[in-house]
Amino acid sequence: MSRRASLPGASELFRLTSSPALEPVAPVEVPRPADERGKLERGGATRRGSGRQKHDSKITVYVSGDELVAMEQARLALRAQHGLVIDRGRLVREAVAVLLADFDQHGPDSVLVQRLREHEFDTEEAAGS
Repeated sequence: MSRRASLPGASELFRLTSSPALEPVAPVEVPRPADERGKLERGGATRRGSGRQKHDSKITVYVSGDELVAMEQARLALRAQHGLVIDRGRLVREAVAVLLADFDQHGPDSVLVQRLREHEFDTEEAAGS
């Protein structure tokens, strides 16, 4: 008697199945009021992270170990102190939305422009040293 487990073959594991309950349903798009649509097109304070949905675009961002630890600490604090259970992707999407809304609203006085200018100055200083 063999001690090896009997497993199904690949054709059985990956066979096509169909059921009316499993058929995808086309998503229903809820029309937005015209004034809200205009705000979203211009950005402004209505910009929001996309939240929990299937995303069709992907980017890879490299962060330092310290940045990753800080993100995890923020994520855990959101869960412990505010009851918000989110993943790192949601945290990043919300942070990007907040930063872009601030940029849309304040332009050259935005946090993004100020931080990038500071970084540019630091880089020039380091190159000159």
